[in-house]
Amino acid sequence: MPRATAAIDWHARARLLKPRGEALINGRRVSAQDGTTFASLSPVDGRVLAAVAAGDAPDIEVAVAAARGCFERGDWSQQAPAARKRLLQKFADLVEGATEELALLETLDMGKPITDSLRVDVPATARCLRWYAEAIDKIYGEIAPTAPDVLALITREPVGVVGAIVPWNFPMIMAAWKIAPVLASGNSLVLKPSEKSSLSALRLAELAVEAGIPPGVFNVVPGYGHTAGKALALHGQVDAIAFTGSTATGKLVMQYAAQSNLKRVWLECGGKSPNIVMADYPDLKRAAKAAAAAIFFNQGEMCSAGSRLLVQESIREELLAEITTLAGRYQPGDPLDPSTQLGAMVDETQTRRVLEYIAAGREGGARLLLGGRRVREGSGGCYLEPTVFDQVQPSMRIAREEIFGPVLAALSFRDLEEAIRIGNDVDYGLVAAIWTRDINAAHRAARALRAGTVYVNCYDADDITVPFGGFKQSGNGRDKSLHAFDKYTELKTTWIDLA
Repeated sequence: MPRATAAIDWHARARLLKPRGEALINGRRVSAQDGTTFASLSPVDGRVLAAVAAGDAPDIEVAVAAARGCFERGDWSQQAPAARKRLLQKFADLVEGATEELALLETLDMGKPITDSLRVDVPATARCLRWYAEAIDKIYGEIAPTAPDVLALITREPVGVVGAIVPWNFPMIMAAWKIAPVLASGNSLVLKPSEKSSLSALRLAELAVEAGIPPGVFNVVPGYGHTAGKALALHGQVDAIAFTGSTATGKLVMQYAAQSNLKRVWLECGGKSPNIVMADYPDLKRAAKAAAAAIFFNQGEMCSAGSRLLVQESIREELLAEITTLAGRYQPGDPLDPSTQLGAMVDETQTRRVLEYIAAGREGGARLLLGGRRVREGSGGCYLEPTVFDQVQPSMRIAREEIFGPVLAALSFRDLEEAIRIGNDVDYGLVAAIWTRDINAAHRAARALRAGTVYVNCYDADDITVPFGGFKQSGNGRDKSLHAFDKYTELKTTWIDLA
């Protein structure tokens, strides 16, 4: 566990930090082949953190070749499960040992509060690596119930070279959700982090090499989605692609896979999640606290954010009053101050995008209860107030499109059937929630809501042992849990005639 954050001068630490931006391919830090870089700008105050290699198709080519060569030689894929387990556990140990450095990188690169980076992001990353390390030697094959003159063996084999494209909102955690099961399965990996937050992924790859994971097993090529990401998804020697990001980009990734070698495609895309509060729920203060955290945590930059608050009419005013009061705790502050709960937006582009949605909410006739403005402009960073809209209609843009910012759209409903209808009436189906004391209503809603996860009397509960993913245009496949192995392994049947 990290030391007490209040005892650390994070600004002094930040001044001393000198992150490296080169790619990591075949175990070595390398520049982009054409020498191109882009500046990693901190949304905290606009400082330049590093010149990051702008990888492109030639860099992806080298990385995939390294991953393929390593896989075919069996440097990792043919190691005994116990050996892979030991090295992944050492990798997790090194991540824990670098907690403060990694947390600072995460905060400076994408703007989240340092306390969240320390208490959530780094521990979750290490826990994910350790959990899949422990799972390696506990996955068994099968023998099919065939006739007695036949022996049919069903075994899992690594799919080969996996390409992973991860987003900027939880750079380490989202990377770990790919890295851990990919490597545990015996695959080689080429990871393309978001150009908005590449630094922690590059540092993770260094720690993997330090742990003894063979060169070529885990490669990181930073760059833009339309260059490096596209090249990775199109590459004919990549056997599977795992993507987390927007639905629009996920559709492109599927197209690239079809245009090339029909590689397996696993998508975790956007969300517009309904958080339904029934009038019979007895503790509105608890529901309000969870609703505020569901949209303001991580600056609302979460695919699973509870961005649609569906409130039964009789309690609407009371619940919204409580939420607007709680929003005062989420006023934007210095992300390097341990007391800050709402940090900076990831960059100027995302800040403007959210402001455009706020303007659309006003123009569309929604009632602005709170926030809606840019603040702390003198800091040089990107900060938005927590924002709450009331009287939102299901047809409005702010009720249908993923905003990815601290903007809550409150809608009202009369009964459970209407709440379920509104909840399902979007293109997404990542998560949903219902707050009620009626167990029958809870079960009816859980069955009827088209979402990969349905929370009952809670929101954003999490454990590595349960799968995460969505229905509809929120994607396919599942991260976390043993189900993640389904994405990165092939099932092989060996049929032996004993007659």
